[in-house]
Amino acid sequence: MKRLNALTFKQLRALRAVTRLRSISRAADELALTPPAVHSQLKALEENFSCAMLHRDGPDAFLPTPEGAALLTAFDKAEVGLQQGIHTIDALQKGQAGSVVLGVVSTAKYFAPLVVAQLKRDLPNVEVVLKVGNREFMMAGLNDGAFDLALMGRPPRTPPLTATALGDNPHVLIVPPNHRLVRLDRIAPEDILAEPFITREQGSGTRGLTEQYLRNLDLGEPDHLVEMPSNETIKQSVIAGLGISILSRHTVAEELHTGRLVSPNVANLPIVRKWYLLRPADRPLSGAVEKVHDHIVASIGEIFESGLS
Repeated sequence: MKRLNALTFKQLRALRAVTRLRSISRAADELALTPPAVHSQLKALEENFSCAMLHRDGPDAFLPTPEGAALLTAFDKAEVGLQQGIHTIDALQKGQAGSVVLGVVSTAKYFAPLVVAQLKRDLPNVEVVLKVGNREFMMAGLNDGAFDLALMGRPPRTPPLTATALGDNPHVLIVPPNHRLVRLDRIAPEDILAEPFITREQGSGTRGLTEQYLRNLDLGEPDHLVEMPSNETIKQSVIAGLGISILSRHTVAEELHTGRLVSPNVANLPIVRKWYLLRPADRPLSGAVEKVHDHIVASIGEIFESGLS
């Protein structure tokens, strides 16, 4: 360790230049030093290792000794490693490398993989870690600082966040294609409340939106309310005829496209909310986080369009 601490780049560069050019004076010119300065660097290097690093006389003059050759090989490898480190630092500062934790509310998981796939293609050196959960999970993660960025609906009041609106998040009524509501010319609030209603668990943003819609009908509670833990389970239950539901159109885009579900025309629907990209307001963004943030903002419109078509 003592020898390593005494080792300098100037000494190693002097040794490499002299052994390559076979001349102290030419090495001095290349290094913008004086010959005595080059000689001083070589002397300090040899004193540190207590051995000659280059031959001084004969046909091998100024060629490295075995010890000098070993040191130069190690120097070349170290220099390559340091250059790679410098490139990595440059990439991190420019947002072209690093790791970003993206929290995503579960309703958004139907298009979030498209976002991550596009990021992976356009920013291949940035690792995007996707964490999916309901609104309570998202709020806990934001409070704990677990996410660098978060994609969800209505932003919570705490912690301090900067919110960028990304686009519409329409919520629609869904029923199976042979449902009686599809055949009605006009669907009254009583028709909706007469059906078993399937909704998410407490703490879900979709659950809160559904409850608000039903309260606004001002006719009391639906005859039968069924709680289910995931959007997938709700969709399959509606398809099977177990009830009706309100979900984000992003969640049911594929089923509506294929006709497995239908969204009938109902007064005051769809309920249009916004998607937001959130970031902590009280800490600066790293280069990678800023790059991912800006990329999502710029590309999300195309992803929404393809996901709803």
